[in-house]
Amino acid sequence: MIQEYEQVVLTEDLPEHDLKAGDLGTVVMIHGDHAGYELEIFSAGGRTLDVVTVEAHQVRPVSRRDVLHVRELTV
Repeated sequence: MIQEYEQVVLTEDLPEHDLKAGDLGTVVMIHGDHAGYELEIFSAGGRTLDVVTVEAHQVRPVSRRDVLHVRELTV
């Protein structure tokens, strides 16, 4: 089960926030009985880019087999 302050991976694009599936976020709040999460999205340099609310199906825990990838925001 996903916990507060855990890193998670987006499983789908959030175009309204210029975020893509595979982007990482940190859970800063759990909504309801894990029905959704408030995520803080950081740049590689540690700057907060956005805080977004997502539904549970839009994220998954980070796996030991995940490979990190860097991309530039278009905004």
